[in-house]
Amino acid sequence: MGQKVNPIGFRLETVKNSPEWQSSWYANTKQYGIYLLEDKKIRDYLQKKLYSAGVVSLKIERSVKKIKLIIVVSRPGLVIGRGGKELEVLKKDIQKLIAKVPGKQSIEIQVEEFKHADLSAKLIAEKVAYQLTKRMPYRRVVLSAMEKSISAGAKGIKIILSGRINGSEIGRREKFSEGKVPLSTIRSIIDYHECPSLTRSGYIGVKVYLCLG
Repeated sequence: MGQKVNPIGFRLETVKNSPEWQSSWYANTKQYGIYLLEDKKIRDYLQKKLYSAGVVSLKIERSVKKIKLIIVVSRPGLVIGRGGKELEVLKKDIQKLIAKVPGKQSIEIQVEEFKHADLSAKLIAEKVAYQLTKRMPYRRVVLSAMEKSISAGAKGIKIILSGRINGSEIGRREKFSEGKVPLSTIRSIIDYHECPSLTRSGYIGVKVYLCLG
């Protein structure tokens, strides 16, 4: 049985241009569990709230009395809103989530634009999963996604589907790849994401490995 390692965590300390740590803070043994659960609530809320904006990554930085959220999205206008109204709503909702934590903490939200949607494994996986729920032909969906990412500048891409593909009664696993995706080479910059596609016939898992250089 193969031992699978997350390619992002495998390269965190080695590759300079690889995706960075998603949380940056220090806590003692009493506060660590509280902060960890708090981060999970914030991430789940923002992923659900800003799904239409195309969230690429969410970084959380903490100081003594301040929480800084760096949200990287493909459509920043949906997050900011007219005159920053949507940002104020987000701040109020997040403040309610962390109200139980002792000590007052101010919240700062920084929104950054991700211009190339076809160079993010997360956006590709979510798009493939959404199209599968709409009962589109899975081969056309996957091949189209790979073609767009390669034309956008990716060195290679691998997409794995597993489950009741095309409504089959017996689950199976299919792999599609184009270009080079050297998972054993630590120097290579690999972006990775996995998400479920909840189709009418059942669950299909979508995994995307994207080689950026």
